[in-house]
Amino acid sequence: MARSLVTPMVRSGGQSQFSPELDRQARDTKGRFRPLHEWLGSNLHRTISVDDMARLCRMSPRNFSRRYAQTMGISPAKAVEAMRVKAARELLGLTEKGIKQIAVDCGFQDDARMRRAFLRHIKTTPSQYRAQFLS
Repeated sequence: MARSLVTPMVRSGGQSQFSPELDRQARDTKGRFRPLHEWLGSNLHRTISVDDMARLCRMSPRNFSRRYAQTMGISPAKAVEAMRVKAARELLGLTEKGIKQIAVDCGFQDDARMRRAFLRHIKTTPSQYRAQFLS
């Protein structure tokens, strides 16, 4: 019900029609991973490993990976990549920073990795995504 009330109008450019934050909250009803997600949001520019995330959650890496995937429906690595894509989309739409700089700022290391992640997640390239905001 809540998701239907805050769902944005239909958008072009492969933009999500729902809030990833609301989806995370709906899946993580006990809030076990809320501190992790907050930390990730502030540290996407860093290299982040499963060991780092497990340590933050006070779990072994194997147990963390299993529980995270069970709760969130996605592997920890894919979740980090999705958060990075979301952050890059925001920067592409709101700033005039270059694509290479945005890739580094969001933790992709280079623009080629960001391009592949964009194609996996939203089926378009970062430059095509930005062009839709300019038109």
